Amino acid sequence: MSFLEILRVAFASIRATKLRSLLTTLGIVVGVAAVITMVALGAGAQAAVASQLEALGTDLLTVSAGQSYSRGVASAERVSLTSTDAEALRRDVPDVLAVVPILANDLQVKFGNQNVNVEIVATPAEAAAVDRLTPEEGRFFTEQEDQARRLVAVLGSDIPRELEAESASLVGQQVFIRGIPFEVIGILERKGDQPGIEPDESIYIPFRTGEYRIFGSDRINNVTIQMARGTSPDHVVLDIERILRREHRLRPDQPNDFRIRDRSEFLVARAEASRTLTFLLAGIAAVSLIVGGIGIMNIMLVSVTERTREIGVRKALGATGRQVLLQFLIEALTLCLLGGFVGVLVGLGTGALLAALNGWSFLVSPAAIVVALGFSVAVGLFFGVWPARRAAGLNPIEALRYE
Repeated sequence: MSFLEILRVAFASIRATKLRSLLTTLGIVVGVAAVITMVALGAGAQAAVASQLEALGTDLLTVSAGQSYSRGVASAERVSLTSTDAEALRRDVPDVLAVVPILANDLQVKFGNQNVNVEIVATPAEAAAVDRLTPEEGRFFTEQEDQARRLVAVLGSDIPRELEAESASLVGQQVFIRGIPFEVIGILERKGDQPGIEPDESIYIPFRTGEYRIFGSDRINNVTIQMARGTSPDHVVLDIERILRREHRLRPDQPNDFRIRDRSEFLVARAEASRTLTFLLAGIAAVSLIVGGIGIMNIMLVSVTERTREIGVRKALGATGRQVLLQFLIEALTLCLLGGFVGVLVGLGTGALLAALNGWSFLVSPAAIVVALGFSVAVGLFFGVWPARRAAGLNPIEALRYE
């Protein structure tokens, strides 16, 4: 019996029991679909985090005010960072590209008959490059406008909607911040929420304008420091600590009254958690494949019992044990491959639907599809061998006597 003849007989056996074959492959379909869906959603989540990391920048440190202490006891008052601290950091910290102080608070903004409370962020012009703030309409303010304390503003991407105005029409118009008219010179592209900040819902104004004409204070919220490429963050942190402890006149036995953190740490931790969760969910989904394989083994054993006389006839006509083994293995592999292909389609459709409904990222990895199909083939081989060996080992005389 040739291989093609064995293949034809195996397919004929599957077609003869269509409903049972369909139900048998259902476990494989569910398992492969679950694996594809979980892995694709997990890969999408990791890609989204990587995109946020790129947008946020992995070379940034944030210095914020901490708690003051007296004899080891925390004071009720928080220590303030000032623009003088920022100047000292800009002047004395080596290996940094930029030092960007931020002065922010929620204030009333008026445009036409609309009044809203939004976050006003006073920051230097170099914040555009450091924080990856890209104007979609107009431009960002310049260093000269900052030094001259010009009344200009750049709006986050969500602000025009809150002001009930079109983005393009706002450029060149005036908005009133605390009753002071500011010319809108730009609208930012959507950036998404970042740890501790919401650039899409903020209005950016020049730092000195905010310090002297809006907030009337040199107390800043935090300072963003951009490190030079290849610089060790640990060395920069030590330099920041040394300079700020000097500026705040802290004794050697006093703890820091400020905090330094890497802004990418939050997203890196989230990426690691997402990766772990993806592997966990994919592992749980893979259990469905095992269950499906057990179902295939069960059905194949039943099939061997039902077709005992048929096997006896084939052996009596000259079929070898190897040919019978190959026939039953082909049947098991066909069921698993069929279930695998259908499972891939179902998984892709389910994942895309869930991503669309919930606003998740969905990234299909060819490697995940290959692994899922390969795993389904392995399941077919593993759980198909025993029934196939049992069929191949039947004694033809005893098989022909079987009722």
